[in-house]
Amino acid sequence: MMSHPPINSQITFLYTSDLPSTAHFYEDVVGMTLALDQGTCRIYRTGEGSYVGFCQRDDISTDHADVIFTLVTPQVDEWYQYLLNHGVTFEKPPALNCKFNIYHCFFRDVNGYLIEIQQFLDENWNR
Repeated sequence: MMSHPPINSQITFLYTSDLPSTAHFYEDVVGMTLALDQGTCRIYRTGEGSYVGFCQRDDISTDHADVIFTLVTPQVDEWYQYLLNHGVTFEKPPALNCKFNIYHCFFRDVNGYLIEIQQFLDENWNR
């Protein structure tokens, strides 16, 4: 049986109608590292081999109800306080979710995307 070719990294692309505000939020507030500026798309490193990209698109829906962008960290409370200090309003403060065995909080970014900051409490989580 032939093995599949390798996958070296992962990028999730999201649309924005305001790339400058999005860039400011993710670079200056969240502190993500810009990996590549393609002019109308900016790609940020979120971890080893993982990225999120935001692309300018003027004809997008503002309903992002079906998208959750999750950032995984063991420091949920520290991120919560840091973002509060930078004027971010949270939809849900840090809380334990027993169903999924996680600790997490939620806020919306400047585009209306739901952002989750999450810690997996399961010892078997493959980091």
